[in-house]
Amino acid sequence: MRIIKFLLIKEFKQIFRNRAILAVIMVMPVMQLIILPLAANYEIKNINLAVVDNDRSDYSRDLINQVVASGYFKLRTYNDSYKQAFTQLEEDNADLILEIPRGFEQDLIKENKQQLFIGVNAINGTKAGLGAGYISDIIREYNNGLRKKMNVSTSFNAIPVIEITSSNWYNPHLNYRLYMVPGILAILVTLVGGFLSALNIVKEKEAGTIEQINVSPVKKYHFILGKLIPFWILGNVVFTLGLLVGWIFYGIIPLGNILVLYAFIAVYLLAILGFGLLVSTICDTQQQAMLIMFFFVMIFVLMGGLFTPIDSMPDWAKTVSKFNPITYFIDVMRMVVIKGSGFKDVQKHILIIVGFAIVLNIAAVLNYRKTS
Repeated sequence: MRIIKFLLIKEFKQIFRNRAILAVIMVMPVMQLIILPLAANYEIKNINLAVVDNDRSDYSRDLINQVVASGYFKLRTYNDSYKQAFTQLEEDNADLILEIPRGFEQDLIKENKQQLFIGVNAINGTKAGLGAGYISDIIREYNNGLRKKMNVSTSFNAIPVIEITSSNWYNPHLNYRLYMVPGILAILVTLVGGFLSALNIVKEKEAGTIEQINVSPVKKYHFILGKLIPFWILGNVVFTLGLLVGWIFYGIIPLGNILVLYAFIAVYLLAILGFGLLVSTICDTQQQAMLIMFFFVMIFVLMGGLFTPIDSMPDWAKTVSKFNPITYFIDVMRMVVIKGSGFKDVQKHILIIVGFAIVLNIAAVLNYRKTS
């Protein structure tokens, strides 16, 4: 314990000596957590719409007005032909084409049916899918309104209507920030802990101070603990600041016990710091460590379930995600913050992360080559 105490004093002196880095550690995650949830929005609005109205009737104008009044679409051009509208699509002035055929109103009244054409610019898959879904729902509502209007219900000829009442559990207003902020905080804590620990031992190698430790009676596990504990403390500080930002700027207060979050983050930081230290023992330069960590962090983030649900991934990706620690962190954050889960609900996640922490830290200790 005495050796670890002196190592901790040394590490904290090095950390606080570089005040610029310390400021970046504390300020950068806070600023990112304030800005990123404002931009990461699953709701798409202002979809540019090009209309080709070949009918120019009351019914067609009513449909166009309903589409524009929804708030999701912005009427960009009103064209005389499909060729003109397609030119707008090619020039990226329009995201979606709605073509209303000639005789739209007449066929609806006489034959009770008609077809519309929707052309979607699918260069942006998310925007295309949501845009097509939005306009399909609007047309469906417009169609239901016409059916009720054209079929006057009487006691002898009533139109059967099924009403659907939905209830959104845990996030009743579908507030995307309530969904995104916990996940973004999980990523930021991972970035801070992973990159700082990955650069730590390598920095000693480049400065030459690692040789002094190698010839000292410090054991390998003492050295790894001395490197791990300071960043474990900093990681908890960053996590606490993130929770405060979520409360102050977005009004997000965990529904579950906050001690569950700190219990999990305590174990999670051991795992991610152990991974960073393992990378640091392998590399000889900070550039190598940065590139390796960047490679793994990109995989962790993109396959962690923040932007794409893991259930929608192919089977091989689901298997890979089981070995991704950030997957469990994002799950626990959302379960505790949004759902109000307790220790019993997240104990499986904690046990898996304990396994990660044990394996990665043992690997870091064994891989650290001490010359004396």
